Amino acid sequence: MKPFSLDPSMRATLGGAFYPTGYSMVLFANAHDATRVGQRLIDEGMSGDDIFLIPPEAVLSQIAPTVEAADDPLPSAGTEGATVRAYTKLAQEGHTALLVKTDDSDAAERLMVAVRTVPYSIAQRYRALVIEDL
Repeated sequence: MKPFSLDPSMRATLGGAFYPTGYSMVLFANAHDATRVGQRLIDEGMSGDDIFLIPPEAVLSQIAPTVEAADDPLPSAGTEGATVRAYTKLAQEGHTALLVKTDDSDAAERLMVAVRTVPYSIAQRYRALVIEDL
């Protein structure tokens, strides 16, 4: 697992909100559960380079600010701003996130098989033009 650093490619073209196409974001109330799921994915063959562990402080300092201008000058047509605000609320409560590369539905399903072994708060898959609930 890699520490998270917001890359410009993880932002929406319009408005600049957090939108990491080809990844899924899952938040857990317990940091231990996030780490355990990430390690399970690695143990099952996923590359550690495709998994980011994001502590609440990183969500608040790097991801939350991406929505500041997302609705300026007009409200966003998508849900990326509302999704980031949901992540921000959970991070303020201490939730830890995993951002996992999920290029296709099979990768997303492998992720969710591991995620469903522990309690989680929210799981979203970012595809071109669609944020999918997992």
